[in-house]
Amino acid sequence: MTAELVRGQNHPLSQARLEVRVSAGRPIVAGATLSDEQGRVRGVEWVAHPGAPTLPGLEVSKQAAADHRLAFDLDALPGTVHRVSVLLALPTGVGGPVRFGAVAAPFVAVTGLDGSEVASYTITGLDTESAVVALELYRRQGVWKVRAVGQGYAGGLAELLTDQGLSEARQLAGSINEAVAQGLARSVSAPPPRSADTDRSRQAAASAPGPDQPYAGPQGAPGTVPPQSPYDAPGPQGATVPQSGYPGGPAQPDPSTVTQPSAPTGGPVNYSHPGRQAAAPPPPPPTAPPAAPGQPAQPVAGDATGWSMEERLYNQVWGMFEDLARTTAAYRSAVDFADSRLEQELDKVLSDPRSRIGGQGDAAREAAQAKRAGLVDQARAALDRDLAQLAAEAEVVEPALPAAYASWDNPVWHRYRVPMEIPMALRLGDLRLPESENLGIPMLVRLPLERGLWIDSGRAGLDDTLADSDELRRLAMDTAVAHAARLLAAYPAGEFTVHVIDPAGSGASCLAPLVRSGVLDAPPAAGAAGVGEVLARLTQRVDLVQMAVRGGVADSLPPDLDTAEQLLIVNDFPHGFDDRAVTQLRYLADEGPAVGVHLMMVADREDAAAYGPLLDPLWRSLLRLTPVPDDHLADPWVGHAWTYEPALVPPGSQVLQQVLSQVAAARRSWNR
Repeated sequence: MTAELVRGQNHPLSQARLEVRVSAGRPIVAGATLSDEQGRVRGVEWVAHPGAPTLPGLEVSKQAAADHRLAFDLDALPGTVHRVSVLLALPTGVGGPVRFGAVAAPFVAVTGLDGSEVASYTITGLDTESAVVALELYRRQGVWKVRAVGQGYAGGLAELLTDQGLSEARQLAGSINEAVAQGLARSVSAPPPRSADTDRSRQAAASAPGPDQPYAGPQGAPGTVPPQSPYDAPGPQGATVPQSGYPGGPAQPDPSTVTQPSAPTGGPVNYSHPGRQAAAPPPPPPTAPPAAPGQPAQPVAGDATGWSMEERLYNQVWGMFEDLARTTAAYRSAVDFADSRLEQELDKVLSDPRSRIGGQGDAAREAAQAKRAGLVDQARAALDRDLAQLAAEAEVVEPALPAAYASWDNPVWHRYRVPMEIPMALRLGDLRLPESENLGIPMLVRLPLERGLWIDSGRAGLDDTLADSDELRRLAMDTAVAHAARLLAAYPAGEFTVHVIDPAGSGASCLAPLVRSGVLDAPPAAGAAGVGEVLARLTQRVDLVQMAVRGGVADSLPPDLDTAEQLLIVNDFPHGFDDRAVTQLRYLADEGPAVGVHLMMVADREDAAAYGPLLDPLWRSLLRLTPVPDDHLADPWVGHAWTYEPALVPPGSQVLQQVLSQVAAARRSWNR
């Protein structure tokens, strides 16, 4: 099973002997560097390139070519090596384009020795760059992984090698280019024929998907528009509207015929790129048992497309969401049509004085009412049929969900173990419609979070039968703690850090599970000094990471900087916050998510009315969630008002403490 990676995504490697295969539209240079635990290349002897293609544990191509096979034996690498970077560069001084933006997007794949693909990556989003770090093979807690990097350098190999800490970068880049130029002057035979099952080329750059189009992989790839969190755009009256269609798996256009360059006959080599074919179809999903004649097919968990069971279930959940939205829209449309037809027929009856009164008019009105009732009954029968099918599917899918997608009462949480990889998405609650109150669809948002969360502790839109203000504030904090625990449980050990600001200490009882378990690095910050210290620290982190990323020097961040994703829980806002703190919060909400700093506000918007419109941009940038059911979310197709129900821990359950204790133990082990 192949993992289609996007920039920044990683994937575990289960075997030590591997090949990295490169396919490009013109001759390129392929090489590799070895790095120590600090990410430094210790010298030219740690660089494999056409002039020195062999190092312990790896071998690269001796010349520029449109296709490469780089061999790796990770067990044979020196023990001081913790990372291997695969480099690609355009040759200089041999004519042709000297920037990746003018050539086809390179495709790289990690394969076993039998040719089976483990992971692949199409390097999109390059422009003026002439060298790029394509992949990293790195060691983490004794396990090797591959990460899609795609970091380009307009300064070519010299800039790339300098960025990796090599003092002799310019001299080495010159010798590499000289060796490549000599190699291009020699006659090179055509590559061997491709095998459809091994050295596959992929379609280079996918266009952004429309509302009903599938996407080609998880989010994050530059130059593509993956599905965002399904709740990204503000809708009418503050509703949050899903923007993009929910994915249906990798696109599968008809594969193009693979052609080969002809063998040289004394003239220049034909380096034309073979026809790229689409991504290979994903493994077949589970097959449902045959249905009885006239009966709908039995639902099966994971019968959507996808490259893994996790992705199939994700796609299936959002397919159920679409199905429920569309079948309900059809029902409402049918009812509207029946009402409109009834009005037309009644107007016709009333417009004729002869039938306005008397038995003839009564009969006409009864006939119109009967037609309306018949149309509505017919539409309701169709809706009930679809709801029954969706309910049957939900009964099969819910028990099969992984922990990140599952409700707190799902038995999968009792088998919870700290994961090695970040899941695709996280469940924040359930969504329902008035016509189907007994059917809830899991509300999944993609990870890492694209925007912060606002847990509303106010009474806006709630009726008087619900809890009082103090009870709502407690429920809001309980909801925030449950969401924070889910985020901690979804990330590998040491890759997610939670900070808490509780100026007056009013949330102490609700925060107790986080404090007692030890998953917090520090106690909740209280008072003006505590609030200022936490906000200043996180603001400085955002500034540092932004500058490092923009300057292309991400490896030069301070060694004491916590590189984990950060979550800041803010209780009782705006009480205890001065103007400077409010400005810092707005900055974190706007700039933080892009560099791994996320905000979770527990607040009543009416309490912030004294600030006037100053805080409106802050509220609009956050995803509003409620501690009690509330119909404030809308879908992008027909604008249904969906009722959101938070994912809360069942009363009396110990599952939250069990999960947090495992997370805390894993963090302690990781820190040692």
